Amino acid sequence: MASILEESGFNPSADLKVVGTNPVKHDGLDKVTGRAKFGADAFLPGMLVGKILRSPHAHAIIKSIDTSKAEALPGVKAVVTRDDFPEKAPGSGPGDMTRNVMAREKALYDGHPVAAIAATSERVAKKALKLIEVEYEILPHVIDPVEAMKPGAPILHDYIRTKGAVENEDAQTNVTERMVTQLGDADAGFEDADIIVERSFDSAPMHQGYIEPQACIADYSEDGQVEVWCCTQAPFVYRDRLSAILDIDCNKINVQQSELGGGFGGKTGFYGEPIAILLSKKASAAVKIVLSRIEVFRGTGPVSGTSYTIKMGCKKDGTITAAQANMVFQSGPYAGSMYFNAPNAMFTRYDIKNVDIVAYEVLSNRQKVASFRAPCVPQIVFGVEGVVDEMARKIKMDPIDFRLKNACEDGHTTIYGDTWGPIGFIETLKQAKASDHYNTPVKPGEGRGISTGFWFNRGGETAASLNLAPDGTVTIAIGTADVAGSRISISMMAAEELGIPVDQVRVKMVDTNSLGFNRVTAGSRTTFSVGMVIVDSARKCIAELRRRAAEAWDVPEDGVIFEDGMVRPASANVGDFEPMSIADICKKTTMSHGAISGHTEMNVTGAGPGFAVNIVDVKVDENTGRTDVTRYTVIQDVGKAIHPQQVEGQIQGGAIQGVGWALNEEYIYGEDGRLQNAGFLDYRMPVASDVPMVDTIMVEVPNPAHPFGLRGVGEVPVVPTMAAVGNAVGDAIGIRPTSLPMSPPKLLAIIEQAKAEGVYKG
Repeated sequence: MASILEESGFNPSADLKVVGTNPVKHDGLDKVTGRAKFGADAFLPGMLVGKILRSPHAHAIIKSIDTSKAEALPGVKAVVTRDDFPEKAPGSGPGDMTRNVMAREKALYDGHPVAAIAATSERVAKKALKLIEVEYEILPHVIDPVEAMKPGAPILHDYIRTKGAVENEDAQTNVTERMVTQLGDADAGFEDADIIVERSFDSAPMHQGYIEPQACIADYSEDGQVEVWCCTQAPFVYRDRLSAILDIDCNKINVQQSELGGGFGGKTGFYGEPIAILLSKKASAAVKIVLSRIEVFRGTGPVSGTSYTIKMGCKKDGTITAAQANMVFQSGPYAGSMYFNAPNAMFTRYDIKNVDIVAYEVLSNRQKVASFRAPCVPQIVFGVEGVVDEMARKIKMDPIDFRLKNACEDGHTTIYGDTWGPIGFIETLKQAKASDHYNTPVKPGEGRGISTGFWFNRGGETAASLNLAPDGTVTIAIGTADVAGSRISISMMAAEELGIPVDQVRVKMVDTNSLGFNRVTAGSRTTFSVGMVIVDSARKCIAELRRRAAEAWDVPEDGVIFEDGMVRPASANVGDFEPMSIADICKKTTMSHGAISGHTEMNVTGAGPGFAVNIVDVKVDENTGRTDVTRYTVIQDVGKAIHPQQVEGQIQGGAIQGVGWALNEEYIYGEDGRLQNAGFLDYRMPVASDVPMVDTIMVEVPNPAHPFGLRGVGEVPVVPTMAAVGNAVGDAIGIRPTSLPMSPPKLLAIIEQAKAEGVYKG
């Protein structure tokens, strides 16, 4: 542990003056007054309006595309189709990205782009879309991933073979991969069990529900330079992928990120940007594409739908002896569901010696999935925590005590090979058991559920710079997106390190020409990773401040110290010099020595895992099947809350998103394979009246690999939510639901079943 402490500079007894407080967010006023500039707010002189024509079929060969009538319409400046994109090999990364952006051989889902228009107005562009004639040969389609695995199912791509297949290795298939994850001997573990519970579960795909639709402007100059303005969580990844599919050098593409009106993982992949670039190239003018809400649902990625079975065994004393899972993940027409997160995270937080997991990723005729907080894990934890709860009931053990009995501790080695340092899982369980919520009796007619969740948290490639102005104020340039208010937290860490007020620090999100590569803003990595980089940059500036002070005083550098924002002699023996502030040194030396700045580029490691416990009370209406969440408490280890109010907001937001996923949210398809609820009128998300105030208890077990002990907090909150709601619903009505969402029709059927079996508790 000493080496980690030395590397990070973590000081558990530090007297922090800025970190841990709640200053007003620097960008807050612009956002609440409407002055902040989001993706659709950018305008360029002479720019054109881009619109996309989308397939009305779930699966169809594109026999021909005739754009001549559209091109002849006055006001139309450019039309692009599959023929305008460079050919990329099917099944390759660039090949799949190209075909998802613009259908090539086939349209593979309802909403798949098949052509696009750039015109002088939206009216003209929409009229032109209707003039494009596409000849389709409609093919059988498959939406459900389990159906897509069966012999005789419609095949999306004739070149797909199952990686890791144990039989029929050369057969055409929709299964991209079979992944096996094992630990110990599961069969022996089940033989040791006194109680075995096995249940099957499923979950429907749901959307991230961000408020801001995707929007972009592309400007392709005469000399081949490309400027892109867009709302994205991944400006550098966008640049590199655009380069790969359009055959344009990275140094000719500059991506400028706007403010982000929500993302939650859904804005890590591009949609309109490549199309806008090619339209701009053809039209010799900037082109703007803003997706409608219906296009967001039909054409961008929701989360993966699943079908899976969980089997677990335990002894009468509560020790879990074995766990087994067989899981199917829906990916859409191309691979990339991030399903591999689930085997690594689903049981992780419990010290289970024997685990056997088989997971499949399966293609189907619906939109390619995208990330959502803790991708592919919450919908599986829904089942895992249901089985854990059932085991606890069968041996008549308190559900928190059961989890404490099996909880991982410091030094645990995970199924994916990491050995943890200090973790706060046991502390969250203890605080949950001691909480007012858990110790308040359940109201008559209601049910209570608890669940737990884990997320890895991430680091990754990060670059940033910290620049001191001549007046001593600080500007920080970062290449990550501000998804949830990270700028103020980064400002606070810089201010703490430099010993100055946070109002003297400003963070700017810069374009891809301004910094080295930054990994996507996802995985709960941003505040952790950028914080590491910025603290390092601040220390480089401090070293230069000390050097300049030593030069001015004509003393050795080791005779100068920096503390509380001041450079001062290390001792009276050095000399009787007046301490100098950052501003003093900058004013005196910038013109003679140049600017003081620090920049750092690193692959950040040491992200501390996060854990949470959720306690939920619900009331289920016997006549309508409506579920009301009446009380909600989240207990989460946050490492160190840099800005506690923001951390609380992240936790509450994750819980509320999970409530929507638990009770209502799902994509609904017709028999024709078309999406039937593409809009917020028909896609039911929770509103303020649907949820109670979410109480938060922040546990702080510092992550010593970070200078301020923080852990990522953005994804942990949603992991246990559906499970907690499901366990509460089961407690309320007598039978625990196994299908997400737990919508009123499903619950009415379960209530009737519970009555028939004599276990109804309502």
